[in-house]
Amino acid sequence: MVKEMKYYETLGVSPDATESQMKSAYKKGALKYHPDKNQSPEAEHKFKDLSHAYEILSDPQKRQIYDQYGEEGLEQGGAGGGGMAAEDLFAQFFGGGGAFGGMFGGGGHPGMREQGPKKARTITHVHKVSLEDIYKGKVSKLALQKSVLCPKCHGVGGKEGSVKKCQGCDGRGMKTMMRQMGPMIQRFQTVCPDCQGEGETMKEKDRCKQCSGKKTIVERKVLHVHVDKGVRTGTKIEFRGEGDQLPGVEPGDVVFEIEQKPHARFQRKEDDLFYHAEIDLLTALAGGHLHIEHLDERWLTINILPGEVIAPGAVKKVAGQGMPSFRHHDFGNLYIQFDVKFPTRLGSLNEDGEVASMTPEQVKALESVLPPRVPEHMPPPDAMSDDFMLEDVDPIQEQGRARGNMMEDDDDDMHPGAERVQCASQ
Repeated sequence: MVKEMKYYETLGVSPDATESQMKSAYKKGALKYHPDKNQSPEAEHKFKDLSHAYEILSDPQKRQIYDQYGEEGLEQGGAGGGGMAAEDLFAQFFGGGGAFGGMFGGGGHPGMREQGPKKARTITHVHKVSLEDIYKGKVSKLALQKSVLCPKCHGVGGKEGSVKKCQGCDGRGMKTMMRQMGPMIQRFQTVCPDCQGEGETMKEKDRCKQCSGKKTIVERKVLHVHVDKGVRTGTKIEFRGEGDQLPGVEPGDVVFEIEQKPHARFQRKEDDLFYHAEIDLLTALAGGHLHIEHLDERWLTINILPGEVIAPGAVKKVAGQGMPSFRHHDFGNLYIQFDVKFPTRLGSLNEDGEVASMTPEQVKALESVLPPRVPEHMPPPDAMSDDFMLEDVDPIQEQGRARGNMMEDDDDDMHPGAERVQCASQ
C-alpha cells in the first residue's frame, strides 16, 4: 500500500508499474507536452511535473521513500529538491543538440540547456582607468595568475595509465548515504573518503613530480588591454580562452570591466565634459580670459567678450571640446559653470592701504555703464521713517549670543517653579 498516488497519477501508471512501463509512459507524455511541440500555457507545467515524477519513481531508493512516506518523506530525507532538470532528463531519452533537434523542426526551446563541452569559469577583473587615459586611449599591460595544464604530465596528474576511476564513488567524487532517523530515512551526500572527492585514485609513487598530481600549475600571464578612446564605465573587454585551464574542459575567459576614476577638475556625462570655473566680478562684467588645461595637456583659452555679462551660476558651452565618442571619435561639448567672486568693498585704496568708500565720481562712472536702478518701493509721504546702516555678520559672535539667550530662557523657566514651591511651604 503506497502513501500517496500523485506521482503515479502524473505518469499515468499504477503503483506496481515496472520500470519499462514507467519509461514508456514518460516518453509518451514528454512528446505530448514538450513546449516545442505543445504551445498551450499549461503544457510547460505538465512537462515539468511529468519529468519530476519520473525522476523520483525511476530511482529505486526515492521510490521506496515516496511509497512509504510520500512527498514529506522525500523532503525530510533530502531527496525531494534539486534533481535533474526536465530538459536534461528529456535529452537523455531523445538526444541532445537542442530540444528535439530535427524531430519537430526549428531550434531548441529557449529554456533548454545546450549540451556542449564544459567550460572553466570566467574570471572578471575591474580595470580602473583615469579620465585622461579614456580621452587619449591607452594600452594597459595587466598581469594575472592562472591555472594551466601541467606541461610534464599534460594534465593527467601522473604516469600514463596510473590514474584509475575511483571504485568507491564510481568516479563522481561524492557518495550518497542513507541514515534511519526514527520513522524517517535521511538521504545525504558526503565526500568520497577513498579519493577525497577527486573521483580518481593513483599510487603515490606514480604522481607527477611537477604538479604533485594536481594536474595544473599556476602561471603568470601578461595581457595587453586596449582602452579605446571614449570608452565608458561598464564596458567589458573579453579575452577568450585566457582563463584557467582544467583537464577535460575548455579554458575559461578573462573579462576586464572598465571603471572610470573620479577626476579632480572635470565631470563626465556620456560624451560631454563639465567644468567649474571661478572668475572675478571685473571679468564677469568687462570681459577677459579664462585658461583651462584639457585632458590631453592642451591649454584652452576661453575669451569672455567685454559687455558679455557672466551671471553667478551661468553655464556656457565650448563646442567640440568634450569627450571623444566611443568608436566613432566625434567629440561632445565642454560645459563651463561660472562662479563670480564678488569683492567685499568697492572704492580706491587710501593711504593706509584700505579700501575707502566710493567717490561720487566713481558711482557715476558705474551708473553710466550699468543698467538703470530698479525703481524703489517708497514709503508714503506721511509715514514715519528711520535710517539704519548695514553691518557685517560675525558667525561666531552670533552663535555666542544665541547660547546666551538660551541660558537666560532656562533661568526664566526655573523662577516661577521656585516661587510656587516657596508659597507651598508657607
